[in-house]
Amino acid sequence: MAPLQPLVDASTLERLLESGNAVAVDVRHDLMKPDAGRAAYASGHIPGAFFLHLDQDLSGPQRTPEGRFLGRHPLPDRARLAHRLGALGVGDDTLLVAYDEADGMYAARLWWLALWLGHAKAAVLDGGLRAWQAAGLPVTHETPHAVPRELRPRDPLVATADVEEIERALGTSRLRVIDARAPERYRGDVEPLDAKAGHIPGALNRPFKANVASDGRFKPREALKRELEPLVQGMARDALVSQCGSGVTACHNILAMAAAGLALPRLYPGSWSEWSSSPSRPVATGDAP
Repeated sequence: MAPLQPLVDASTLERLLESGNAVAVDVRHDLMKPDAGRAAYASGHIPGAFFLHLDQDLSGPQRTPEGRFLGRHPLPDRARLAHRLGALGVGDDTLLVAYDEADGMYAARLWWLALWLGHAKAAVLDGGLRAWQAAGLPVTHETPHAVPRELRPRDPLVATADVEEIERALGTSRLRVIDARAPERYRGDVEPLDAKAGHIPGALNRPFKANVASDGRFKPREALKRELEPLVQGMARDALVSQCGSGVTACHNILAMAAAGLALPRLYPGSWSEWSSSPSRPVATGDAP
């Protein structure tokens, strides 16, 4: 089954929640303050929405049993994630709607993970909680009661690329890597989170914040298509790879491509956090790929 349209507006989500046909999940987060999202949820959230934590629920262990570093936000165990979502009331026929504060930075991760579980009925609240409140809709402090349902993992609707494949493709045209980080991190001017500054040689920069307008909502479909199409032209779908710092905002670019009606790139889950952790991997700096 193909994914649905990936964005819903606040009034649509309100109707869906009232009808019982959707489950909303609050994934607000702050990379520098890991407890901030849970505190924000407690201070006020969409009525009926549940909370999931980026580190604890939407990511797996950072290291393998052998000690290899996989990045700051590796993918979680599929069965565990499906069970966690099922416990919140997400079943095979339930629309899962993720939201964060505004621009979808974290909500896109849950949307992508749902597709990775083979669950096509997933979307992001366009504009997040800010858009919900701007529409005059209420928030609550009450934690909802979940009615558990079964969510069965199916064949993924999205795909991944690993570090070895990207290493093998360096210096060739086999892959086109698209980096979702801010330009100053791509250039290597600063690096607040990871081992080294710079980018994967050959990667193109498409900052995820370029996908949204000043109000935090995604740009119109035609605008996104006009901006993103040059990044994907001439490449097969499997040859496109989206990355960022740790595999989170890379999902935002994938979401934007879905909203534009373009083919979805594969996700490099380890992203720059994994790439930069090894001194043997080359690093590029500056504006050029």
